[in-house]
Amino acid sequence: MIRQRTIQKSVHTSGVGLHNGEKVTITLKPAEVDQGIVFRRVDQKKASEIKVSPEAVKDTKMCSAIGQDNSRVATVEHLMSALSATGIDNVIVELDGSEVPIMDGSSISFIYLLQTAKIKEQESPKKFVFIKDVIEVKDKDKWARFEPYDGFKVDFTIDFPHPVFNNALTNQVAVDFYDESYITEISRARTFGFMQEVEYLRSNGLARGGSLDNAIVLDEYKIINSDGLRYDDEFVRHKVLDAVGDLYMLGYSIIGNFKAYKSGHELNNTLLLALKLNKSSWDLISLDSKDPKTSDLAARYLNSKNNILNQAMNGVYQ
Repeated sequence: MIRQRTIQKSVHTSGVGLHNGEKVTITLKPAEVDQGIVFRRVDQKKASEIKVSPEAVKDTKMCSAIGQDNSRVATVEHLMSALSATGIDNVIVELDGSEVPIMDGSSISFIYLLQTAKIKEQESPKKFVFIKDVIEVKDKDKWARFEPYDGFKVDFTIDFPHPVFNNALTNQVAVDFYDESYITEISRARTFGFMQEVEYLRSNGLARGGSLDNAIVLDEYKIINSDGLRYDDEFVRHKVLDAVGDLYMLGYSIIGNFKAYKSGHELNNTLLLALKLNKSSWDLISLDSKDPKTSDLAARYLNSKNNILNQAMNGVYQ
């Protein structure tokens, strides 16, 4: 039986918010079975706990922001991506600010933090959303859909009117996370933005903490970061990183193929809401290595998660 997971001990780190530019400390704490992923603002006297769910997403402008009553936490997607990659079901996330720190613009810092915290398996079975039928949402030429698939695969295509994106080979990537390494293939991919948008965003109170240290920035013709890219197709790989985090807002790991064209935080969340409404398109299941029907999936899932937890971080940034 694949069991639910939390962390063994509390861990913390600090950084700045990408959009508000404020220093924030984030602490991850163990949680009980079925508690889920819960965000807690410790800087507020009467803060509400925010349990992740598609309905908890209140804003998708430039990031995924969640809220409950008077509490709000922005830019949760990179941390959520790392939690999904490591298979964490239950954890308390405490922050002394309104935004998860951006760190280097990827999720690798959160992977390292979770490796440091170590994993604790719990007594209850882990539940998975098993996709049975295709479900799709659209917004003009953009679309996102779930398809049946034995594993968890993300197949993403981007398209931007900019010279850097003229090579179609670097605008699409497909990753099966049961068979390929999240750390190696996705975790180092950084967020990105366009120089002409930065001034507009900052005038609207966003991107105040953005810099060349935590984002890839493009002018009208090229990438201006002196260190270049970590992957030839880093842009689309970061979109995959975001999608993994956005989809984990469902509160369950997904067994299926997520396929998308030009999707973003809003459309990703719209797909989750549509999925919840179409209950005939999915089942809530457990995986058991002793059950012939799920033994292969169970073995591949466990192997993928344990590889992440045990993978050495030496050379990851190279």
